[in-house]
Amino acid sequence: QVQLVESGGGLVQAGDSLRLSCAASGLTFRSYAMGWFRQAPGKERDIVAAISWSGGNTYYADSVKGRFTISRDNAKNAVYLQMTSLKPEDTAVYYCAAKQSYGVGIYYTDRNVYGYWGQGTQVTVSS
Repeated sequence: QVQLVESGGGLVQAGDSLRLSCAASGLTFRSYAMGWFRQAPGKERDIVAAISWSGGNTYYADSVKGRFTISRDNAKNAVYLQMTSLKPEDTAVYYCAAKQSYGVGIYYTDRNVYGYWGQGTQVTVSS
């Protein structure tokens, strides 16, 4: 079955960096667009970043643009989220998600179209 397993979360101070990883199995990874979402307590699960199956096209939420970088390694069936200059408002559970893609440059920002989700990893940024 399809599994997405996130890792790399933790407790850091404002201004620090973290790199999240998501290992995928049970799917033809290069056929899937990937996304990173986050959910803070009492809030909806929002898109953070997304990447096309080729890695050539990416999307970032305005709140993380210039600070976060999404990338993927199709040979390793993995997607990453490099987070720098972290802020307390970045505190949330971070989830990776997979959506079968039908176009080389397509990424998806709507959480409702993603069919597979990981269990999430907690990121806490202290001030």
